[in-house]
Amino acid sequence: MPENDASSARALELYSQLLNAWNRRSADDFAERFGKSGSCIGFDGSMMNGQSEIGSTLSAIFAQHPTASYVAKVREVRPLGAGVTLVRAVAGMIPPGKNEINAAVNAVQSLVVAGSGQDTEIALFQNTPAAFHGRPELSERLTKELSDVARAGLVVDAG
Repeated sequence: MPENDASSARALELYSQLLNAWNRRSADDFAERFGKSGSCIGFDGSMMNGQSEIGSTLSAIFAQHPTASYVAKVREVRPLGAGVTLVRAVAGMIPPGKNEINAAVNAVQSLVVAGSGQDTEIALFQNTPAAFHGRPELSERLTKELSDVARAGLVVDAG
């Protein structure tokens, strides 16, 4: 398997593991996907740096709030250089006890991974609101697309 293919596959694997850890409400599993100095930028713009801070912040969030579950569709996996890969995706969230995507919290996600083989880790994960101000048709289209992913029973559609 060419290096770019292996790097892309590992980046997708890490992205899927990350969202599944969130959906299981496992702060430790979520944080362990990051490098020691990895950074996570939340939907509200909050920044967490390093495995320890990411894990402790998410532990508090999971203890205080019933969090929604992610579903995502990968838009692009792009090698950026030796051992560095970018994953771009769109994501929606299904609130606890519900079956439908909450369109108000749709997001665009970017993940940068670095390393090689099983030593690859997340350097940066950014979760940005997909607000589409003044363009409700884009929001509706995205919500439908993410709803199709959820109906298919997938967490991450890398299609």
